[in-house]
Amino acid sequence: MLIIIVTWNKKDYVLDLLNSLSSITFPRDQLDILVIDNASNDGTVEALKAQFDDIQIIRNTENLGGTGGFNTGLTWAYDQAESRYDYLWLLDNDVVVHQNALSELVAVLDANPDIAVAGSTMMQLDYPWRINEMGAFVDLQNGNLLFNRHYEEIPSWRGKQIDDLLVDNADLSQVLMHCQPQMDVEYVAAASLLIRAPVAKQTGLWMDFFIHFDDVEWCLRTAKTGHRIAVSAKSLIWHLSAAAKVPNWILYYDNRNVLYLLDKYSDKLAVKNTIRRTLKKYLYYQLIGKTDLAELHVQAITDFEQGTMGKKNIQLPYKFEKIATISRILNDPAIKKIVVPWTINMQASNIEHIFVSAMKNRPELEVFYIVPPHNPQRQLTNTIPILMPRSVLSRYLKYFRLRNKFDIALQSDYQTILPLSWIARENLFTNDEYFCLRPAPQLSRIIRQLPSFVKKWYQAGK
Repeated sequence: MLIIIVTWNKKDYVLDLLNSLSSITFPRDQLDILVIDNASNDGTVEALKAQFDDIQIIRNTENLGGTGGFNTGLTWAYDQAESRYDYLWLLDNDVVVHQNALSELVAVLDANPDIAVAGSTMMQLDYPWRINEMGAFVDLQNGNLLFNRHYEEIPSWRGKQIDDLLVDNADLSQVLMHCQPQMDVEYVAAASLLIRAPVAKQTGLWMDFFIHFDDVEWCLRTAKTGHRIAVSAKSLIWHLSAAAKVPNWILYYDNRNVLYLLDKYSDKLAVKNTIRRTLKKYLYYQLIGKTDLAELHVQAITDFEQGTMGKKNIQLPYKFEKIATISRILNDPAIKKIVVPWTINMQASNIEHIFVSAMKNRPELEVFYIVPPHNPQRQLTNTIPILMPRSVLSRYLKYFRLRNKFDIALQSDYQTILPLSWIARENLFTNDEYFCLRPAPQLSRIIRQLPSFVKKWYQAGK
């Protein structure tokens, strides 16, 4: 069997993965491990060579994305003698695997000759007791992935460490209601995907999406040839949840590639409706002040219409900085009034003490805290409360009256409040690790772009 791992600048993650692979129950002498490095510059290859002498590494000369990386590995596998590998196991670089993850996938394929692809149940690395997905179904009318068992939890796992969970009993069919040991799905993520080697070669390489939806298309293409796709409730991996990932340049690939997917497997109406939903997202990002991310949605549509695929050179004007450096903003004498919403978890982002220190050093700094009607608790001391009414309309009016009263409004990347983006000179978007300072949205700019928006909206409906 061949294990194919693609990595790019995630040295610590891929080392954690390989360490978890060293403890799996599947016989090591029956495994070859092939790591495709997409031109990492963080010392990944050097670390791999220093710690593992039983793996093979192929170094690409540039970052080819997940698509190019896996295609590099698949091309190498297809060139081998047909008798060399029965199965190919594709793994993301930022997962850790249960000790039985591979043996349970092999058991599914060995017992079911008509199943060609078996995938693992994906748990959340940041919330290890929570299921991220147990396979998925593909909504070809709306361009969505319908994750099976999404966010279901195993309460008895709360408080347990990952290292313990990797060796504990992992049969979710024994702890979840109405859960079978395996089930048929339409898609399993290449975060952990086992495929019969002859079927993989028959299906061919991945479409050149660079990242995202490439494994979805591969599963759909495999199923078109008459093969079943299944997910195992006994094979578990842990992967960082999507909720912990911040919207960035990846939005371009998500919105472009899903259009290619629908164009190939659905109909023109589904493509048109998805383009219109993408334009709605464009407008939303404009309204919250993330204009650069808004433009990615338009670029995605344009490139799809022009048949552009593969990697795109994306240069975003606003950069994320480490959360620890937010003190330079708070200590700027030009910043006198800051408003903080309840949506920001001051503990999780570890910025509470930075705010307290800045307020102590600068008595003139006023920090206002927006208090929601449903939860009047606060997370910061010595703040000036702004009480929000229960009615949605009343809340919008309140935000409107607060316009131009603040220098900076904090916003959560995970839970953005649209009208909050309009009340300060600048918006500071923050998450658990990084922050990004952006100017407030300008109504005049949005109005200037309305004609092109309306034109695209009209063309999408034709």
